[in-house]
Amino acid sequence: MLARYTTNLYKRTMREAYSKATAEILSALENGGECLDCGANTGHWCQKISSAIDFKKDRYYGVEWDGASVGEAQGNGLNVQPGDLNKKLPYEDEKFTCVFALSVLEHLLNGCHFIHECRRVLKTGGTLVLLTPNISTYFTALLILMGKMPSSGPHPDSAFLLKQEELIKVSSDGLIADPESDTPIHRHLVVFSYRVLRTFLEMNGFSQVLGYGFGVYPFPNFIQPLMEKIDPYHCHQMVFIAKK
Repeated sequence: MLARYTTNLYKRTMREAYSKATAEILSALENGGECLDCGANTGHWCQKISSAIDFKKDRYYGVEWDGASVGEAQGNGLNVQPGDLNKKLPYEDEKFTCVFALSVLEHLLNGCHFIHECRRVLKTGGTLVLLTPNISTYFTALLILMGKMPSSGPHPDSAFLLKQEELIKVSSDGLIADPESDTPIHRHLVVFSYRVLRTFLEMNGFSQVLGYGFGVYPFPNFIQPLMEKIDPYHCHQMVFIAKK
């Protein structure tokens, strides 16, 4: 019962968070310019953008560290490069109108360095769009009081722990966990809080930093829109829009 309730909250949260992030990406690109998809996977965001606005694939760039995904993207004619987002981005200063990283920041060891790099490659007036979980949630506090690890926090590198259900799973049943892989793409390593991420973006010279929260657990879905406006600081997912 608890697992079903939590999963329903999670599905609604992710749907709303991705909808907001998508709208901001499209808004940033509707008048032209190039974008950088950080954690591009197979480049599926190029199609999503193209289906919504006038957008040619030569305006799309991506960085991905999973070799198979890079190969598939390049096979489809997309400019997706292999790379490690913990390191310097392989692009010149002020190249992109929009840089976005959706459900990526929490998978990086050097997230602060990554944000520095995002600002470097953005044009003046360009837009950074981040979607990432928030470690500072009521649900996280409850799990810690129960003696469990927070679902939005760093994940252990153990498939055995996952099988023993020591971690509450809210992600899709189709997601294949890879905690013991040399290049894991699903483990959370460093997770920011809403307040800290907003402050860090402002400290790094971003202007017009706007933050949105989605999913105040354990409140039911019908009251979520109100709770998200009242208390974005403790929402499960965060979307930040920052201008250079």
